[in-house]
Amino acid sequence: MTAARPRDDPKPARFPFSFEVYPPRNADLVASVHETIHQLAAAQPDFIAVTYGAGGSSRDQSLELVRYIAEHTTVPPMAHLTCVGSSAEEANRLVREFLDAGIRQFLAIRGDAPEGARDGEDYLGDLRSATELVQLIHRVQLEREPYTEVDEPQWGGTAVRLSQRREPVRIGVAAFPNGHPQSRNRAQDIDVLLAKQAQGANLAITQLFFDADDYVNFVTDARAAGVEFPITPGIMPVTSLARLKRIVELTDEPMPAELAGQLEEAFAQEKAARDAGGVPEITQYSVGVAHAVALGRAVLEGGAPGIHLYAFNQHRPVLDVLRGLGAIDE
Repeated sequence: MTAARPRDDPKPARFPFSFEVYPPRNADLVASVHETIHQLAAAQPDFIAVTYGAGGSSRDQSLELVRYIAEHTTVPPMAHLTCVGSSAEEANRLVREFLDAGIRQFLAIRGDAPEGARDGEDYLGDLRSATELVQLIHRVQLEREPYTEVDEPQWGGTAVRLSQRREPVRIGVAAFPNGHPQSRNRAQDIDVLLAKQAQGANLAITQLFFDADDYVNFVTDARAAGVEFPITPGIMPVTSLARLKRIVELTDEPMPAELAGQLEEAFAQEKAARDAGGVPEITQYSVGVAHAVALGRAVLEGGAPGIHLYAFNQHRPVLDVLRGLGAIDE
């Protein structure tokens, strides 16, 4: 991975960025999540994405949070949609609910198995893939808005004509720089992206990775195969060793040895400082933010169209990453 520039190097120009949050898990956390939303919105991101729980477990909370972003900020929300556990009728109704609420940005993903699902268990609903979900979103939008009325100037006044141009829908999909856990090879991952593109997807956001070369090489291969839409790198500042271990467990990514070593050293310093009543020279927080800044800078230099930051419902780390990259003021 490309090392961070010295502090006196010029900072890059502002680039597009976005955030991802998840719905509050209980009523006591609603106010905290709303405060995080306002802190993130103040940075003027392109959008704020809201996740959707496995098996529809947070459907109502997701819709409420998406509506809150739309009604209380100037930032467009992006709603996650998954294939897990829904009939075609239920999925159609959910897409219509979001569209009726004014939402025009979606992230269509197949979705993970619900907690407690057994190996080999079929946890999907009628929709079997994100590609089918992309099709459904466009179909529901077409059914809702088959045409628009357009004023057309003419001699003696104006006339109304019908147009098939509808309000555009932005549909993002997931990309896997280090391979989907169930794919055979990179060629299969890219073929899936091409299928999503053919059905109308117009953005991809990557799952987590820890080395910029993984992203850059994946995008190079995808472009050579014909993928045309933007592929935005997804980055999370990993601010504790425990979180890194959990991420690796959930994603099947290989443990990034250098980052793990730095976090382990910082953890030891924090413990020693607590025992001695002092202050550690480095902290896990500073290590995680610095790694994310270096990773962000490297992918931007490698041609990334922007950065998608997984906020984990905490505004401070992702905003510190953006400050380190010169995207927002100190």
